[in-house]
Amino acid sequence: MPGQPECTQPLTVAGIRVGVGRTMVIAEAGVNHNGDLGLAMEMVRVAKSCGADCIKLQTFCADDLVTSTGPKAAYQIKSTGPSESQLEMLRKLELRHEEFADLISVCRDEEILFMSTPYGFRDVELLADLGVEAYKVASAMLVEPEFLRRIALKGKPMILSTGMANLAEIDEAVRTVRETGNDQIVLLQCTTDYPAMVADANLRAMKGLARTFGCVVGFSDHTQGSVASIVAVGMGAAVIEKHFTLDRTLPGPDQSNSATPSELAALVQAIRDAELALGSPIKTPTNAELGNMASMRRSLVSQRPIRAGEIISEANLTLKRPAVGIAPRCWSQIIGWHAKVDIRENQPLQWWMVEPPDH
Repeated sequence: MPGQPECTQPLTVAGIRVGVGRTMVIAEAGVNHNGDLGLAMEMVRVAKSCGADCIKLQTFCADDLVTSTGPKAAYQIKSTGPSESQLEMLRKLELRHEEFADLISVCRDEEILFMSTPYGFRDVELLADLGVEAYKVASAMLVEPEFLRRIALKGKPMILSTGMANLAEIDEAVRTVRETGNDQIVLLQCTTDYPAMVADANLRAMKGLARTFGCVVGFSDHTQGSVASIVAVGMGAAVIEKHFTLDRTLPGPDQSNSATPSELAALVQAIRDAELALGSPIKTPTNAELGNMASMRRSLVSQRPIRAGEIISEANLTLKRPAVGIAPRCWSQIIGWHAKVDIRENQPLQWWMVEPPDH
């Protein structure tokens, strides 16, 4: 992949080569389905129509995830109000475990990769039983070695978000996974804030992660707009993850900070355009440039009529388009030569028209 550091080893997720070629775009549905299976299925179809490679949800049981006194995060209070607890909020957002089989079926029909973030040990087993191709690990669980170990032992690729983490914590997480024999790791630079400020994206950390851990890297984009994601692709992100919603006015903690379908589609197209723009490390003229070369470059041209036998000098020589005569790089070489024939004014010089002085 253009920009991807050489130390990384690509991996395959459901036939998609991650780390070479095109960027994997993950449409993060998260909990924006509001616990409604029908809405979740529609998000699958929309993500596919927008050009995403993968749709990602969250697999959890609210009562297993948070205590009854667990507070909401500040952004959750801002988007859903302070009246209910985090537990009460999450209960309204969870999908029943049996509904994930239906979602995976729709994903297969739509030919889009299904992925989910498990939040508990039971969730890990459920996803394994459903035959998921890869696991996404949320930033919050990066610092839970036993949780990571349970997932790693499933032998599937793991995409780890690194929000809130320092290098020591990331090192422990990577070592935990690798000690199980699983080296199929993608590390996503991530800023755990909703929305995150562009100034906090810290995209250069991707290259540091790749260099330090030898992993394929990407970017989980919590910023608004597409600038950070496009820059990340230019810096070698093999994976881009972006929250999306069918409608930002829907209730829920993440809706207002998520991309709309039109924004998601525009982001995917911009990423594909960015990949094309990145091109190759080899500098060579394009086919279009080859076609323009003759008309845009210049030749050695007679500045006035030059009689046969006259010396070619700076007084009677100039540079003009098109590039159909002796090349400009030969200026110094040809000064002092003689004209073999009469040369008209504004005539591109050809080698048969001139000869060296000692000829």
